[in-house]
Amino acid sequence: MPDDERERLVLRTLEAVQVFSDAMDQMHGGLRGDMDMNASDVAALRMLIMRERSGQDVQPQDIARHLAISTASTTKLLDRLTDSGYVERRPHPIDRRARIVVVTDVARADFYRHFGERLGRMRQGMAGYTDVELRAIVRFLADMSHALIEQ
Repeated sequence: MPDDERERLVLRTLEAVQVFSDAMDQMHGGLRGDMDMNASDVAALRMLIMRERSGQDVQPQDIARHLAISTASTTKLLDRLTDSGYVERRPHPIDRRARIVVVTDVARADFYRHFGERLGRMRQGMAGYTDVELRAIVRFLADMSHALIEQ
């Protein structure tokens, strides 16, 4: 056990992050069941929607890198998502030899329909926090995200 109050607080915070991570895993498991998709397909769809919101084009190799899967597995994943009407492969806007992967309106609507209820509960959970507290949480989560993905 840590000796001082700061270290105890850091430990409690890390434990809370682990509990939150487990809750996110459970939520994503629920999404997989709701959408009748496997984990990689839901993760790819979620990644595509997040990147779309930030205005980033996504190429197949970006998905492979994000999911840590082979290019062959990525091709199979994209074939499944294309066949289900969730994504389209389009020419890259600058490099016509390359392709980008784009989420369809059907996928976006289906994802948000299933995610919407969960998102509403998350918003309710934030109702008791001040703007200052929410800004601190945003900063904390961004810092933790960077700590996890940076090498």
